[in-house]
Parts: sequence; C-alpha cells; structure tokens
Amino acid sequence: MKKCKLLSLLNSDAPLDNVLINGWVRTRRDSGGFSFIEINDGSCLKNAQIIADKNLPNYDDIKKISTGSAVTVSGDLVESKGGGQKWEIRAKKIDIISIAPDSYPLQKKRHTDEYLRTIAHLRPRTNKYGAAFRIRSDMSFAIHKFYKDIGFKYIHTPIITGSDCEGAGEMFKVTVMDLDKTSKSDGKTDFSSDFFGKAAKLTVSGQLSAEMFALALGDVYTFGPTFRAENSNTRKHAAEFWMLEPEIAFGDINDNMELGEETIKYLAGYALAECSDDLELFAKYVDNNLYKNLELIASSDFVRLPYEEAVKILAESGKKFEYEVSFGKDLQSEHEHFLAEEHFNKPVIVYNYPKSIKPFYMRVNDDGRTVAAMDILVPGIGELIGGSQREERLDVLESRMDESGLSKKDYWWYLDSRRFGTVPHSGFGLGFERLLMLVTGIKNIRDVIPFPRTPGSIEF
Repeated sequence: MKKCKLLSLLNSDAPLDNVLINGWVRTRRDSGGFSFIEINDGSCLKNAQIIADKNLPNYDDIKKISTGSAVTVSGDLVESKGGGQKWEIRAKKIDIISIAPDSYPLQKKRHTDEYLRTIAHLRPRTNKYGAAFRIRSDMSFAIHKFYKDIGFKYIHTPIITGSDCEGAGEMFKVTVMDLDKTSKSDGKTDFSSDFFGKAAKLTVSGQLSAEMFALALGDVYTFGPTFRAENSNTRKHAAEFWMLEPEIAFGDINDNMELGEETIKYLAGYALAECSDDLELFAKYVDNNLYKNLELIASSDFVRLPYEEAVKILAESGKKFEYEVSFGKDLQSEHEHFLAEEHFNKPVIVYNYPKSIKPFYMRVNDDGRTVAAMDILVPGIGELIGGSQREERLDVLESRMDESGLSKKDYWWYLDSRRFGTVPHSGFGLGFERLLMLVTGIKNIRDVIPFPRTPGSIEF
C-alpha cells in the first residue's frame, strides 16, 4: 500500500492500485448502497471523491462520517464515471480517525472573511485560505530560490534588539521585569537589572544587522518576522509581519532599483507559473483582474521617477486628493495608487526623497536636501518596496544621527562599520504580506497571515 498526497494522485497519468491517502472530509452523501465522500489533505485545491460501497465491513460507521471528520482511505485510483473529476478512489478500507460533531464551524456554506478571522485556527481548511497559505509557502520558497540563484547569502538577523532602525520609537519592549514594581528615574524605567541589562525591543527591521554581513560576505539577504507597535487598524498594517531585506555590497541606488524591479518581476512570474491552480480560485472569486495585473508586473519595464517630478505630476493632475501634495511631504497611499494605476498604469520607482522625511542611514545626495531613497509602487497595492543607498561616510552619518536625536554611543558597532573598510552599499525592504496581497488579490493583510496580530487582537 503506497501512501500518497492528493496532489500527486490527481495529477497521475494512469490508474493506480493500492494507494493510501489521509485527509479531512468535506462532504458525504449516500445513494444506492454507496457513500460518496469528498476528502482533502491540504496539498491542493481539489478534493478526491471516495466511493465506499455497502460491502465494506464498517459501512454503518462510514455512514456516520460528517464534515470535518478525519479518515484514512485505502483503495484503487480509477477513472471517474461521474462528471467534474478525472479520477476517483474505490475504497477497499476506510479507517475513521475522528468524527467531527455537528457543531463543526465550517459546514458546507459560504463564510465571511470577518467570521473566519474569529476561527483563524480552522480557516486553513477552507478552499480560499488553504489556497492562500499554499501560495504563501510557494512564495517563501521563490524568494529563497531567486536570491540563492543570483549568489546572495541568507542571514538570520536578531528578532530581539537594542537598536531602533527607523528611529520612530514604535517598538515592542521585551522584558522579564514586573514593570509595576520597577524603579523609575525621571519618569523612565530603569532596565539595568533586566535580562539584558538595558532596554530590549522586538525589531522593526533586520537591515542594520544585514549591513554588517554585506560588509563581510558581500551580497546578503534576511527574511523573517518584524514587529511594529503602531496603533493602526488599516487593511495594510499588522503588528507582526514578515520582511525580505536584501543588502548589496558595493552597490548604489541604481543597483538597488534594478534588484527591486527584478525581484518583483521574478516573484510575479513565479506565481503565474507555479501557483496556477490556487491562483485560479482568486482570479475567479476575489479579483477578476488578477492575471492581467500579475502579467503586467512580470513583463513591464518599471518607470523610474524622481520624487520632485512625482510631486509635480500629482499637483498638476487635476485630481482632488485628501492629502496635500508638496515637496517635503511623504507620498500617501492615494498618491501611490494614482501614479501606478492611473497615470502610468504600471509599476513606478520613485527615488531621491527629501532628507527631512527619511531615516538617518540613507545616503545624502550632492544637493544636500535629498537622500538616495527609493520606493517601488505597484498597481493594486501601492508601495511594495522601500529602500535606499546607505550612508557610508562616517562624518555624514554621525551628523545625520545628531539631527535625528540618536545616541552614537548606542550605535557604536554600526559606526565601526564606517570606520573599518566602509564601502558604498544599498538595500531595501519588501513587505511579504503585501506581496501576497498582490499575488492573490486579497485586500486585507489579516487574510494573508496565518494568525494576524493587530491592536486588541492576540488570539491563537
């Protein structure tokens, strides 16, 4: 008896004898001395139809099988006599692992996304979320494959950190102390007796650590969870999310823009080529323009647009925006969508942002008022990538840290990298969940994360 995955069985070129499959029951109906059971093992979108006849020794128990129950089926893969599927399994034996009660929450009917978020531990068993999380798995692999193939090294950067990469202060504290009983000085908590002897936080980015390895191993990337304590309930924000962060040694802003473009093109093309069965569900039920959008992104040459020109286009567009457009103000989501979806109708790379609105580590341009920063905007999402050439000049970096109110003492190790063998280098962050929203057409970030962490919600 050969144990099989449903995906391999349904893709078989010929009938197979003596196969074994495990799975969960989607439906069961009885007719003319037979039970017709639909099961799925999570390996693909399609179900297998199991034919159980009344001569099976436990047929009376088989007729009690309900939606959500778990079974092991042994039998032969044969051509289906019914419509809707090429193959079915003629059961020789059905072992009932567990029977789900009538209270099983995923009965065969349509459920809203809002309801399914309340049972996030069960929603991967639905067609939509099973497909979404298989795509998440495939796109994770695609990231590693792409960067391996072009010679980048994968670096595991710290999740617990003492540094604030963005300088925004929206970080979760990590402590073993009872803060209600902790001494305070000038209103500030004394962390000297804490686990690390100083304040520790969950990282918002692996960038600073990745820079250190780029200055030793060459081109590197990190890909893992990051955290932001931003009290935001928008459809694009979560407190815990994954980031892809490559770092290019001896690379400037142009190298960075090229890598960002090639990354997005590759991932869009990979999804089209390798996730076709699951994508079909989203193209049919979630976003009718999904294929068109992914094909556009995979095949387009991205527009490269200086920030100042972007502001001019927006100001002269004649379109009424909620947020005012002017030099020195960051682009808002509505501006990003206009540029990528209405004005150019293709991905856009906006670069050379005002120094005043960007973090300390971005390289100051010769004009003294802008930095070598870039954002990649894609139709349907807006900003997918944000990055920059890093400031490699020690004196300029120290000046920028002073302007940002950051302690050079806390970043002594980061400054060391500019003292000892500094070189031009650049990198970016790609929000993995936003990529998944692009690939699936799903509109809410909570629906592409297995267990979303948002303000007021930490179930599961």
